[in-house]
Amino acid sequence: MTRKHIDLLDFSELPAPVYFRYADFDAHRFASAHRHPWGTLEYSAHGVLHMEIGGSRFMSPPQYAVWVPPETEHSFYSHQPINYRAVCLAPTMCADLPQQACTLAISDILKAILKDFAARDVKVPRQEADQRLAQVLVDQLKQAPVHECYLPYARSAGLLSILEALQAEPGDNRPLADWAAQIHVSERTLARQFVRELGMSFGEWRQRVRFLAAIEALDSNRSVQDVAFDMGYSTGSAFIAMFQRQAGCTPEQYRRSHLTNRKV
Repeated sequence: MTRKHIDLLDFSELPAPVYFRYADFDAHRFASAHRHPWGTLEYSAHGVLHMEIGGSRFMSPPQYAVWVPPETEHSFYSHQPINYRAVCLAPTMCADLPQQACTLAISDILKAILKDFAARDVKVPRQEADQRLAQVLVDQLKQAPVHECYLPYARSAGLLSILEALQAEPGDNRPLADWAAQIHVSERTLARQFVRELGMSFGEWRQRVRFLAAIEALDSNRSVQDVAFDMGYSTGSAFIAMFQRQAGCTPEQYRRSHLTNRKV
């Protein structure tokens, strides 16, 4: 496996208060740790966004984007091909946005503007109509629901070992009691630890990691049924129902949208 470096923007300040960037990244592309004076909304229209920001991991599906405030060190890695979109904002425009890196749930309006700008390769909105759309996008960002992280990670060694194992093997169906025994705590203690450290239950965290893994698996030629089995589901229908709840579309619809996005 060869990793290829992603070229970073080569200017010290933005050419406009709002600047857009688009790229189709192949698998195993990376940007080493860096920082810049502007804030950036990092978004993948298809595929899972993998980032390290200030020592924390961020992985986000296409319903979410990662906000990186100005002067915040971050790095990026793509396990699978992604349709990358970025909105760079001058420091003066970041005052009403979160001061810490976080995940933002993005609206359909914001997605539509990004898709339109990407299709027309609008990097700097110069036309009056595009300037209005860019302002709508910034307003949408300011209203976007904030999540600390779509897939949070723990810092305690015992819980982290479980999360690492589940990410490596998302189809592992062992119950919470088995994982608790593995790190020598009671099932109740482990259940509380999930909620306290991650803000969600064991079942919710495992479902999220399966959803992220499924998004990446659907980029292959394997059948939906095979992906379902790999994700630990005994039937394709149960997997499809989970995916539709998370993504708002079926796995096959998601695949078709990927083909469309790759043409943009």
